[in-house]
Amino acid sequence: MKIKESFAPAGREKKMIALTGDLIITGGGLSGICTAITAARNGLKVVLVQDRSVLGGNASSEVRLWILGATSHMGNNNRWSREGGVIDELLVENTYQNPEGNPIILDMILLDKVNREPNITLLLNTAVYEVEKNGPDTISELRAFCSQNSTKYVLRAPLFCDASGDGIVAFLAGAAFRMGAESKEEFDELMAPDTDYGELLGHSLYFYSKDTGLPVKFTPPSFALDVTKEIPRFRNFNAREHGCKLWWVEHGGRLDTVHDTEQIKWELWKIVYGVWDYIKNSGKFPEAENLTLEWVGMIPGKRESRRFEGDFMLSQKDLIEQRTHEDAVAFGGWSIDLHPADGVFSERQACNQWHSKGVFQIPYRTLYSRNVENLFFAGRIISVSHVAFGATRVMATSAYTGQSVAIAAVLCHQKLLNPADIYQQGHIKELQRMLMRSGQHIPGLSLHDDADLVNSASLQASSHLLFGGFSKLEVTWKLLEISAAQLLPLPKGLVPEIRISANALQVTSLHAELRISSRVGGFTPDVTLGTLHIPLSEGEQEILLNFNVALNEAAYVFVVFHKNPSVQLPYTEQRITGFVSAFNGVNKAVSNYGKQEPPEGTGVDEFEFWCPQRRPEGQNLLLTLLEPIDLFKAENVRNGIDRPTISPNAWVADPEDAAPQLVLEWDKAQTISRIELSFDTDFDHPMESVLMTHPEREMPFCVRNYLLKDDFGNTIFEKEGNYQTRNVIQLKEPAKTKKIILQVEHPSLRVPASVFAFRCYE
Repeated sequence: MKIKESFAPAGREKKMIALTGDLIITGGGLSGICTAITAARNGLKVVLVQDRSVLGGNASSEVRLWILGATSHMGNNNRWSREGGVIDELLVENTYQNPEGNPIILDMILLDKVNREPNITLLLNTAVYEVEKNGPDTISELRAFCSQNSTKYVLRAPLFCDASGDGIVAFLAGAAFRMGAESKEEFDELMAPDTDYGELLGHSLYFYSKDTGLPVKFTPPSFALDVTKEIPRFRNFNAREHGCKLWWVEHGGRLDTVHDTEQIKWELWKIVYGVWDYIKNSGKFPEAENLTLEWVGMIPGKRESRRFEGDFMLSQKDLIEQRTHEDAVAFGGWSIDLHPADGVFSERQACNQWHSKGVFQIPYRTLYSRNVENLFFAGRIISVSHVAFGATRVMATSAYTGQSVAIAAVLCHQKLLNPADIYQQGHIKELQRMLMRSGQHIPGLSLHDDADLVNSASLQASSHLLFGGFSKLEVTWKLLEISAAQLLPLPKGLVPEIRISANALQVTSLHAELRISSRVGGFTPDVTLGTLHIPLSEGEQEILLNFNVALNEAAYVFVVFHKNPSVQLPYTEQRITGFVSAFNGVNKAVSNYGKQEPPEGTGVDEFEFWCPQRRPEGQNLLLTLLEPIDLFKAENVRNGIDRPTISPNAWVADPEDAAPQLVLEWDKAQTISRIELSFDTDFDHPMESVLMTHPEREMPFCVRNYLLKDDFGNTIFEKEGNYQTRNVIQLKEPAKTKKIILQVEHPSLRVPASVFAFRCYE
């Protein structure tokens, strides 16, 4: 191309492109990505505007923070709590493709997922800088600029979503917002910080190191800090930890975390290079001789800036008391995780993490502006107090709110509504139903979908598990060095007698308890129903646990064995959907020291932590029941709950069934175009996205191979090598049939096949 232009005295205009869609999303972090994908898959034309060259925000290779949410490093009492829908799909995909936790591969996965959606127009390196409005209450268009192609974009839509982290669209549109902490009095929050602790969380900047196999010298830049003089916790630095394990290298909480970000970044660079100077040149880390500084972040990971006001503001008591909301659309479960504003320069501990006893609901009214009629919020800017923000700010929770916004936008598009109208005009139940159909789990709710043809079919299974105890396959004996428990799902009625072997290294006694949660659907074993002290002679022996108690309703019980290092208990490698063992151990990563003991006057509960162990640990205790549990029937696949709650909610085939199958049959032929299946990808596994590695690519409970047949035995769909939770099957040609047969294979000899949901649509 050859261009020659003469002098233009009036100057020149930037190239301009106008784009129109149904929903404009600003921000390509996880919340924006999940909003965009969900909306696009539901038919909306979406423009996704991202001011960086990669997607993922704090999860991207530019920042490299792991994705976490309610599962909290498996360090809390939130069982089977990994978020569903698109964020689950992304985490499962990353674990399959990238169990090593390479942030570059995660970048690729996120970009690929967005690029696969024909309804998404993606603008990278494009920053929104101006908002135009039709009157004071309505956004008409955004203006954005891409530095890489020197192009101005004008973006028009009836609906807008701000998922930008700092809330640039909401800010420019004039929406009410807050920065800094509220007083204790405003929301009756006993955790509200005083001015000494500070009102904002700061930024962090990470680095990676690499062993080169040869000695490496390091000469620090002139701006590197002497961390031994300026950072009170400098002795916590070591040569082994890097990346987001150094989350506590934090700064900026006393500054404007929007407009002072570049200044904060420079201070963090000073700290990082000072840390590396200390590790390489202090002489205290001989193990660092061959290490080189492989990568240092160019932009800091932000925690907190603006929070915008919706029609409701979530606060401390909503989380700690696990309050229910009629407009619940999502959930969270991270601790209330607040940090001193002075960050790494503070004498205080790096964070205060206080957990609720379980997950908490997030209401729809927190996800749209109370001032700007066509503006949604997603991510960390939603309508919460500073204290509640300590829990809602993490990325998987942020992404989950984005999915809620996306389905709300679909409903607005269909009914010509503004966001607030969904609540104010009584469309919440429809929104919740649409969300659950898209894979969104909402605690306390179940899906009742009149369009699902499975509801009108007869349903039979070739077999189902009648659980009388675990298999003796690959038994391992372990010392009872920490208290252990087996979670058992039980129906209403008398608790069956339980048999287990024990090996005593000397004459001693075994202290056993039967516990449940005081909250229906909870997994904090804070109510003791029965206690047994069983004398043990030296050697292996069989013991019988008869607690002689009855349950008033179906629930998970904890069969607890208290710490006794003189006793060994047997564990099995058999794993079954809906069963898990838990331990009263320690997980310092989330301030779990076995028991939460908050200071008086914080409004936080005291309770014990009982958490699973990561595979290859975490085997089930090898116990048997004198009366089997019959909770795994085929009917579970249409109960509208796609994960364990108060019950397993899954059909589980008998392990001895060589050809497990489910059969749907109608009185007359049905036309079926779409089939949805939900499998078990272990919602307890947090699937941290970077740095940490994972023991397997596919979850051991997940059905890998299956096929679907019609009433003549014709195969209408076949899948090999499945590893995803939700399988949405759009048939190339609709099937007209009186019968649908789902044939599945057991994942392994250790794990019987299971299905959470089986749905069919015209």
